[in-house]
Amino acid sequence: MSPVNSILGIRDLLIDRVERGREIHVWARPAKRLACVHCQQESVRIKATHQRTLKHTRQGNQLMVLHLRVPKYHCTDCNRYFRHRFAGIRPRRRATEAYRLEVFEAHDGGVSQHQLTRTHRIGSATVERWYQSFVKQRVSELSGRTCPQVLGIDEHFFSRKKGYASTLVDLKHHKVFDVVLGRSEASLRSYLKRLPGKEHVRVIVMDLSETYRRIAQQYFPNAMIVADRFHVVRLVNQHLLKLWQQHDPEGRKNRGLLSLMRRHHWNLSSVQKERLHQYLAQSPVLGALYFAKQQLNGFLVMKHLKAKRAKQMLPKFLALIRQFEQSPARALAATLTSWLEPIVRMWRFTKSNGITEGFHTKMEMLSRRAYGFRNFENYRMRVLAQCGWNGVINRV
Repeated sequence: MSPVNSILGIRDLLIDRVERGREIHVWARPAKRLACVHCQQESVRIKATHQRTLKHTRQGNQLMVLHLRVPKYHCTDCNRYFRHRFAGIRPRRRATEAYRLEVFEAHDGGVSQHQLTRTHRIGSATVERWYQSFVKQRVSELSGRTCPQVLGIDEHFFSRKKGYASTLVDLKHHKVFDVVLGRSEASLRSYLKRLPGKEHVRVIVMDLSETYRRIAQQYFPNAMIVADRFHVVRLVNQHLLKLWQQHDPEGRKNRGLLSLMRRHHWNLSSVQKERLHQYLAQSPVLGALYFAKQQLNGFLVMKHLKAKRAKQMLPKFLALIRQFEQSPARALAATLTSWLEPIVRMWRFTKSNGITEGFHTKMEMLSRRAYGFRNFENYRMRVLAQCGWNGVINRV
């Protein structure tokens, strides 16, 4: 293969001539005849030829224009006609797949349509059309998937008009499985009924949402529900802050004390502990609630426990919840009792919805970059193409 052929990156081409100017023009033709695409026989003759002009990558700042002589063949065995087919060039297109992919990757990497119209000599509508084409190609490669074994489910805000959307994440492979408009059982019913592979889901991680728990129990019969550790710890801290507001409204306004009360006790320095203990000594009830909360958080942050160790810790955990039932934090105890099994399963399973929250940040950046989405299906395609696909685009 000549150096020019290697630069083109298209197989089985012969270069007739190259002209350099503002653009690089390359005239080429097929290196050999093809066998019949219908009967696979080699008894073909050239009926006619026509010329195709295509844009093909960029060499430095110069656009390469490819002028191809395309033969039209006639098979003498089956008496059928066909045109010569080139790898990386699709019929009736004015650019090679390599050029289209170059535009897609540039736009996907943040290059604006206006800049691409200047550097690649195409219109902004063409950039958008090519980008949508590759996005649809990525999403089509994701169709037909079955539900993952470890599923994370959470909600995120989509738009004022259409409200919230539910995100389903494959926590094992760190990919978005799907995004569905709505967060209630009624809005998700039709999607969940036709969802393939629901019986393969073994673990579902979620926050303390009664709606999602009912959905998991109804549509994922073989799955165990695991509470998300961050949301459980945040719930405990929120209850403590409410009780603090009731006991000492003035102290609750102190930002320094607020920072100390929110942290885990084992993360405080000796000076911070001394300051906090001095304040709690003035209110015995608040001090008792604070240390009980720290003890409770100690149970909630445990992970990687084996079954035997978890059975040993469970009676102590239940005794602590019963203490909360006899205290002003009765509402917290009722919630922990209602979600007891999913919370205890946190000791055995290490997966959390932190992966899902990270994808929500990426989705927000996609919306900001697009200045918001009105069409949810377009938004879903962008999310799946960016967060749910990690393959290689077919460069045919």
